[in-house]
Amino acid sequence: MSSLFGTDGVRGVANRELTPELAYALGRYGAYVLLEGCKARRPRVLVGRDTRISGNMLEAALTAGLTSMGADVLLVGVLPTPGVAYLTRAWQADAGVMISASHNPIEDNGIKFFSGDGIKLPDEVEEEIDELIGKAAPDGRLFLGPEDGLPRPVGKDVGRVSVRADALDAYVGFLKGTIDTDLSGLKVVVDCGHGAAYQVSPRVLRSLGAEVITLYDEPDGTNINVKCGSTYPQVVAAAVKEHGADLGIAHDGDADRVIAVDEHGRIVDGDHIMVICGLYLLEQGMLAKNRIAVTVYSNLGVKAALQAAGGDVVVTANGDRYVLEAMRQQGLNLGGEQSGHVIFLDHNTTGDGVLTSLQLLKVLRKKGQPLSVLADQLQKYPQLLRNVKVTDKDAWEENARIQGAISSAEEQLGDKGRIFVRASGTEPLIRVMAEGPDYDLVEKVVIEVAETIAAELGV
Repeated sequence: MSSLFGTDGVRGVANRELTPELAYALGRYGAYVLLEGCKARRPRVLVGRDTRISGNMLEAALTAGLTSMGADVLLVGVLPTPGVAYLTRAWQADAGVMISASHNPIEDNGIKFFSGDGIKLPDEVEEEIDELIGKAAPDGRLFLGPEDGLPRPVGKDVGRVSVRADALDAYVGFLKGTIDTDLSGLKVVVDCGHGAAYQVSPRVLRSLGAEVITLYDEPDGTNINVKCGSTYPQVVAAAVKEHGADLGIAHDGDADRVIAVDEHGRIVDGDHIMVICGLYLLEQGMLAKNRIAVTVYSNLGVKAALQAAGGDVVVTANGDRYVLEAMRQQGLNLGGEQSGHVIFLDHNTTGDGVLTSLQLLKVLRKKGQPLSVLADQLQKYPQLLRNVKVTDKDAWEENARIQGAISSAEEQLGDKGRIFVRASGTEPLIRVMAEGPDYDLVEKVVIEVAETIAAELGV
């Protein structure tokens, strides 16, 4: 993994770490790497963003970098990340870029690239971009002049910029085409998180007949993810009970994930959704290889539920890119993460919160059962996750006290449980997660490991 790129692109505090200079460099050197050998005389790059106030600033700088390499840029404005992935493919762009920090706080932002087939870049390609930027700024200061050695087209060969006002309509049309189900009679509460789904999600659901109650759908550039969205599911849960809705859905800032709540206000996370949709597809003979792909953070109950029905799971490293990699290698069509990144590979190449909501509602309607009953198909093992804010998220693996605490936890849990410790790819955090049949023991070992990390590396 490169020094600039984390598990989901380049992220940082906008205008401090993720500066306009860095955005320009990512555009310029990203274009050089991604479009090298491109057969099109004028390669095209599609660029979207979420609702953050810093998005326009970074979009302008990124666009300057791309056009400086002779690439034409298609600006699609505010659109979910999966919309960028889809339109990159559908409009046959040579690459796509999304400007978003997903569920992160307002001051953060991020830049992530897609290849022309709508797939996030592999590590080796990101490392190549990172290496070029490092050579251009060996002392860490980005002063990018003609001496960088890259082509500098002039005159008519400089890249052009066009605004595509039809992007939202195209993405909505695609989403509607992924199900053949009338949603009339269903009442759905949608928490848009003041993010990229604020137009798309309510519009698609209403067009399919659902009664939609919207929350947090008035972004002002500074309110994205503020006590709303998928990281605050208790908000939509309360609204579901208040309005007597059939279910609620909550999106993150770039709408590549979704967390649902049932009619009683109980949380239905990505593991539940994968079991509900996976078992339905298995029943219909439509689950490829009779398996789904999940990460190491998915609950052990997911595997039990699939195996009981004659299916199985493939376990990958954490991160939706690794889920997708396993799905493509093994020919699977469903996979995802507990956090609500769910990939329906028959339809899109990345987690898609709105598409996932539609697939969930399709099962709800086809089975004629409330979400609470469908969600009970997954019997979860007790699981606990703690995030520890640290000064150096890369130092835990070599720390003897931390490793000792982890070993002690593994011994206490035995072969009936498990513990995972990892550094966040996007934030200065160490994540500690344990799972097992005894909640008290799970809580005990998580606290012990988290407190050790805090004592050794905490802020």
